[in-house]
Parts: sequence; C-alpha cells; structure tokens
Amino acid sequence: MGGTTMKTDHVRIFDTTLRDGEQCPGASMNLRQKLEVARQLEKLGVDIIEAGFPCISDGDFESVSSIARTVKSCVIAGLARCVENDIRQAAAAVAAAGERGRIHTFLATSPLHREFKLHKTKEEVLDLAVRHVKLACSLVKDVEFSAEDASRTEWDFLAQVVEAVIDAGATTVNIPDTVGYSTPTEFANLITYLRKNVSNIERAIISVHCHNDIGLAVANSLAAVGAGARQVEGAINGIGERAGNAALEEIIMALRLRPDSFGFEKDARVLTVNTRELVKTSRTVSRMSGLAVQRSKAIVGENAFAHSSGIHQHGILSKRETYEVLDPAEVGWGETELPLTKHSGRAAVKARLEKLGHVLSEEELAQVFERFKHIGDSKKFVYDDDLSALVNDSLDTHHGKWKMVMIQFTAGSNTKPTATVTLEKEGRPYTDCAIGNGPVNACFKAIDRITRTRGELVDYAVRSTTAGQDALGEVSVKVIFGEGSETCSRPVSGKGAASDVIEASARAYLNAVNRSIMLSE
Repeated sequence: MGGTTMKTDHVRIFDTTLRDGEQCPGASMNLRQKLEVARQLEKLGVDIIEAGFPCISDGDFESVSSIARTVKSCVIAGLARCVENDIRQAAAAVAAAGERGRIHTFLATSPLHREFKLHKTKEEVLDLAVRHVKLACSLVKDVEFSAEDASRTEWDFLAQVVEAVIDAGATTVNIPDTVGYSTPTEFANLITYLRKNVSNIERAIISVHCHNDIGLAVANSLAAVGAGARQVEGAINGIGERAGNAALEEIIMALRLRPDSFGFEKDARVLTVNTRELVKTSRTVSRMSGLAVQRSKAIVGENAFAHSSGIHQHGILSKRETYEVLDPAEVGWGETELPLTKHSGRAAVKARLEKLGHVLSEEELAQVFERFKHIGDSKKFVYDDDLSALVNDSLDTHHGKWKMVMIQFTAGSNTKPTATVTLEKEGRPYTDCAIGNGPVNACFKAIDRITRTRGELVDYAVRSTTAGQDALGEVSVKVIFGEGSETCSRPVSGKGAASDVIEASARAYLNAVNRSIMLSE
C-alpha cells in the first residue's frame, strides 16, 4: 500500500487568488488588474497559479489565456467542471503555457452533494470523474482532480474515487474542505487514511484546499502537510467566498519557520517561495481587488510587527527575538527606495514602476505620469506606495466607462455642502452638481446624477499611503447599487487616491461605479 514514505519534501504552493479568491463579493478584477496580480505571484515564486474558470465567461477565458502567455515560470491552471465543454475550454485557455498548462477539474463526491446537487449515484459520480479526467489527459499532460466536499465524503468511497482518477491519469489529487467543516486532527487522519488505502497514491501529489468557515483553514492545511499532503491551495490575504480561503502568507511562513513541526528536518527548505515578496504581494492583491487587509492580519497586516506595550518595546530593543519570531525584513517589511520628487522625469518614474511590478503601455504610462506630476506639485516626495496607489487609481479611471475630469466642492459650518463634478464618457463631458450632508456625500450624489446610478454606501475607509501631513490619501469604499440602473446589485468595492481626501473619495466611488458596470455586462 501507499503511504509509508514521503514522495517529496517539496511542498507546492497553489495560488487561487485569481479564481477562488476573486469570488469574494466585491473583489472582481479586470484583465489589467489580474495581470498585475499574476506578475507579482510569479515574483513571489508560487508553483501554480489558478488563473480562472475559462468557461464561465469570455472575460475569464481571456484572462486565463493572457496570464498563460505572460507568466513564464509558474504552472498555469484553468478550472473546469467534469463537463466536456468546460475541459476543452480550459485546455484552450492554458495552451499558451505549453508544458506548464494544467487542467483542474472537479466533481462533488459527498452524499449531500450527490443527492441534492448532482442527483447521481456513487457509480455515476465515479464514471463521470474517470471519463473526464481521461479527456483532460488527452489534451494536457498535467491534470488535477478535486473531489469537491471531500471532507464530508465517506472515506472508503473517496479512496475509491482517488484511486480511479489516478489510474485515469491525474497527476494531482485535491482533497478540499469545501465548506470549512473539518478540524486539524480529523483532516490529518483523512490524508493518512488515503495514503494507506489508495494503492497508487505514490503516482500523484496529494493537494488540500481548505476554507475558513470556522477559522481553521490554515490549521487544517498545515495538519494535512504533516500527514503527507505536498500541495497546499489558498489565496493571498485569505480572500475568497464566505469566510475566505486559507491565507497563503500564513502557511508559507509557518512552513518556513517551523518545518520540524510538519514532519521535515528542522532547517529544511520545503518551499521555493521568495518570502521577501509577501508584503508587496499582499498589497498588490489588496489594491487590485479593492479589499483592505485588516491591520491585525498575521504576517502582512500593518500591526503585525507593531509593539505598543512598554515591556514589549523594551524587550524588542534588547533583543528582537523576545517578542518577534519572524524578522520583518524576511517577509518584505521596511524595504523601500529613495522617493521620487516632482522633478523626476518620465524615465525615472517608468523604471520605478517596473521595479514595483507595474508593466504599463506608453498610453498608460502617460496617464500615470500626468497624475504623478500633479501629485508632485502638492507634496515633497512621492514614495513607492504613493506610486502604486496612483497606478491603480489612474488606470481604473482611464480604462473605465466613466472618467473623472474635474471635481469642485464647497463646505463649511454655515454652508450647505455642494459638489460640482465633470465626468467623461466616450469622449463627451458631462457636468452636474448636488447638495449633500457633507462634501463626500455631495460628490457621490453628483456622480449618481451623471451616471444615472443609485449607490448605497455600506463601507468607507481612508488611510494615508505614507507618513507626513502631505501623505497621499487612499480611500476604499463598498457600495450596493440599486435596481433600474446599468449597474448590478451586488456589493462592489472601489479605491481612489489623491492628495485631497474628498477627491480620493470621489475617485473611489467612481471606481466602484465602473466596476459595477463591468460586472453587469
């Protein structure tokens, strides 16, 4: 039987930020944003990027195909149901990746799903899985099969399915905790059971994909690695449906810091990830998705290495290891370049943007450079975080249906807050004004009047991208748009950046308007 020895000490990192992560409400990204994330994931050094679900829409197909053409060092996976058209679409989408293309096909196996979703018997599920894995193997060399809701599947039947799909050609078998139901001991025991009871298990990599519904996604994933899983699936910042996916940055640093706790040698290097890119990757995903990272988030949150207690501060000053088990620099904190100024030229800005991972066309560079010069007039230095915020803000506005041209507002203790906004659509300017209960609200109402939308603000946050009184303000909003407009009714996130917080707020709201239009098309 399989399961007596480990097949490899290399744990593969399978990133599903662009597929499962993007399914988080309000997190939808356009093609440019997905490419930004994919390039940064390549810099991070993940093994596999699940780029999307090609059959879902033309946009998803284009995204997967573009990422397959752009990324050169990662395996590119396309998701597919056990449906012939899905699998053929996935194969076409990842074709540009050549030998690095993977089809990731899935089928539910649990009794709940068999009875109430699939309406199929065990035998029918087994036949579907084998038949479609064989089809996928005829199109690409690298095929992964996922037994959806594996943690609630009968263990003997799950073992039967896993053995059958490996015989059919699957090179990776994924054991998902789809609804975050399992616990670490139980999940580890399931992996151990499969390694002992699937006769051909050594011919495939065991993968795990855990959700965080009761807060155990990372714990379950690490327990599975300790039991012999050699691929872990998750998303940067833990984003995803419901309570999210396993947070990859936490899994990566746990395996880097404590490999001995998961069955490896104490100083073993089980990952090929460049951990110094973690903070930058987290920020890229946050900006592109519009989802803020909570300050207390492990590894990448702003408070992850902050110490306010006098006792803690004294200990850190005496010896860092007293209250920090990780060196902040190891995950990318504190790494920055000399700031640019308004006198910096286009070439210097382009070079810095490329170093930060922003690959722009000449037209896009011109758009960002124009905003850079404007910001440079109002603040002494333009830092890396300022630049990244400007890129996201400028290009979202530039590529959106509606573009910001001008904003003017008045407010005061004895003045009714009023805003006048000019937007442009297809080269034609539109101007309107509105009165609100504050200058931000007035701007939002003016934008609603021009775009003929009706948005309900459900979340609003502002932060400074850097320190100092002249810091760039970055505003994040979450908006639900009403019926009867050209937008959708699901919550949509938006971000905007400017040296003036009111302008940044208007840009963030317009970004949400454009995202909602994109989602409804």
